[in-house]
Amino acid sequence: MNMDTMFILSLMFMAGLALGAFYFISLWLTLRSLAQTENRASLLLTSYVLRLAVVLTAFYFLMDGHWERLAVAMIGFLVVRRIITYHFRPQKTMAVVHE
Repeated sequence: MNMDTMFILSLMFMAGLALGAFYFISLWLTLRSLAQTENRASLLLTSYVLRLAVVLTAFYFLMDGHWERLAVAMIGFLVVRRIITYHFRPQKTMAVVHE
């Protein structure tokens, strides 16, 4: 694997990170705004369609006919998913036992 290929794959990984951040932070913002809206189904559907359209279009253009680029971008996407779900998970509280 030459340096050009390594550079392109590292760019694909960073693009996957950015796309993952966009997708999952947008999802989080959508879920937070559900309480303030009257038409929840419309908000969820619109948000889903827009997020999916942006991410799939970006993946299509990033891969440029090379499955390796798509695979590396997907790895970046999944890394962000893991980080965000870890960061926003419900916090466990420690129970205080009184004797």
